[in-house]
Amino acid sequence: MSTVKISFWRIFWPSLIASMILSVLGWVFWLIVFGSLLGEKPEVKDASVLHMTLSGEIGERSSSSFNASSFSIDKKIGLTDILTGLEKAKEDKQVKGIYLELGNVQCGYATAMEIRGALKDFKKSGKFLVAYLNGEAITQKQYYISSVADEIYGFSTSVMEFVGLGGELIFFKNTFDKLGIEMQVIRGSNNDFKSAVEPFFRTNMSDSSRLQTQRYMTSIWENVRNQIAADRKISASTLNDIAENVKIQRVDDAVRLKLIDASKYRDEVEEIILKKSKLENLKDIMSFEEYASRGFKNKQLAFELKTSKPNVAVIVGEGGISVNGEEMTSDKICKYFREVRNDDNIKVVVFRVNSPGGSALASDEIWREVSLTTKKKKVIVSMGDVAASGGYYVSSPASTIFAEPTTITGSIGVFGVIPYTGGFMENKLGFTFDRVQTNKHSVLSTNRKLTPEELTLIQAEVDQIYSQFKKRVADGRGITTEQVQRIARGRVWTGADALKIGLVDKLGGLNDALAFAIKEAKVKDPKVRYYPKVKESPFETILEQLSKEDRESLKVKQQAVPKVIDDMTKKLMKLESYSGIQMRMPFEIELH
Repeated sequence: MSTVKISFWRIFWPSLIASMILSVLGWVFWLIVFGSLLGEKPEVKDASVLHMTLSGEIGERSSSSFNASSFSIDKKIGLTDILTGLEKAKEDKQVKGIYLELGNVQCGYATAMEIRGALKDFKKSGKFLVAYLNGEAITQKQYYISSVADEIYGFSTSVMEFVGLGGELIFFKNTFDKLGIEMQVIRGSNNDFKSAVEPFFRTNMSDSSRLQTQRYMTSIWENVRNQIAADRKISASTLNDIAENVKIQRVDDAVRLKLIDASKYRDEVEEIILKKSKLENLKDIMSFEEYASRGFKNKQLAFELKTSKPNVAVIVGEGGISVNGEEMTSDKICKYFREVRNDDNIKVVVFRVNSPGGSALASDEIWREVSLTTKKKKVIVSMGDVAASGGYYVSSPASTIFAEPTTITGSIGVFGVIPYTGGFMENKLGFTFDRVQTNKHSVLSTNRKLTPEELTLIQAEVDQIYSQFKKRVADGRGITTEQVQRIARGRVWTGADALKIGLVDKLGGLNDALAFAIKEAKVKDPKVRYYPKVKESPFETILEQLSKEDRESLKVKQQAVPKVIDDMTKKLMKLESYSGIQMRMPFEIELH
């Protein structure tokens, strides 16, 4: 039997071509599938109810991403989507009401107040708003948002928190002393309220720090308490007494004290929803998140398709201020301002600021672009949870500044921190150091202490930036630098107090600022574009199409990192990014 030899290339080339054809066909198939998914738009059925579930972090903008480490979907709903969705639902004749459920909402009280205000506005349409509180524990913030509802129900045995506001600071001085590390702190002269650096050289709060913290917590608590009192028909003093004496420990206590209407199981609440809406089954209830997200995206993507030209711009700046990075960077914000300034179709700009500040240099870069823009068109600032220090600096040129009563703002001051690690390196690790230099200041190292002359030089630089900060505020607010000095010194104010001293012009949220801007610019048919622009991500859209059950099935077991360690790691990573002189909040306190 003869053997037939076949050339390798006669097998290789046909196989390669066949594989390529199959790959192309496969891609075509998936493009058809994905295209059909992308083409789907959520439509509200007749007499539908929106199921609004708020849980986890609420940022300024929504985002979805695939977490490769846990093989799960990380979703964050944005305030802009929530406000847009509620505004749309208010006018949508097919929406009969909202079924509100709140989980562990992670946001500041200003954001919570904006959401609550939008829900209150939704109720003006005459549609119902029913809230259900359940889970292991119900936080004060959850209850605050839900207290605007027509009817509030809760799970009988859920633990409930209603104890007022409080926070805790960590001080590192004793730890640094044990390690032999010294933090060389340079604050602006008379910046006694700029207490961000106090944990490095004190073991407790200074009188100035305690005064401002107590004042802003009291102001926020008064606003929260008064709003709950108005909607639940309970006096503010009664609510304070409930908190003071811890009269609520679980939902049944809240029912007895009339903060919640009744204790009910989920199926009982769902029966109430069906009865109110006259729906036959729960399948007719649709996700508010999907309704809001797609509505916002479709409106924004229309601008990219050139089917409409925007005439109002909203520039969103969120997070710590730096030249570049992941949060509020001068690279991005300056680019957005240049674009809207040179776009003749844009008649007015709303600058949404939710930032504790950061780099003095980056803040000044953003300030410059805001100032240039105000010469061509009005810039209205809307402050979020926090717009302090560098966050206030970049806001100061605006013609009008809006803030919620619970916004944290002000903190007009600067500081610098230079660690001395020489003692730690030598005494604890045995390292020694020697230097060669041409001039006496050629080597500025953390392994040697600053000389009195060097400290004087750095103090002069910090004071110069502080003086510039005060002048920027004085020019923007139309007051003298002496007047600014009286309300500066690094002191933090709530929006309610900032209104009284002239740091802000009006109280209100993003929608209030937008309405004011549109009226000021006399825009008859407003078309609002948000920056950064919305970009349709096919992968993100596919993730959004997955049902809740599908999303859950994607998750795999993993060793979770304790939240306290995760939070501390994030703070340390932020410290690594600090460079140069800083315009930052005096402290970060999570209000409970």
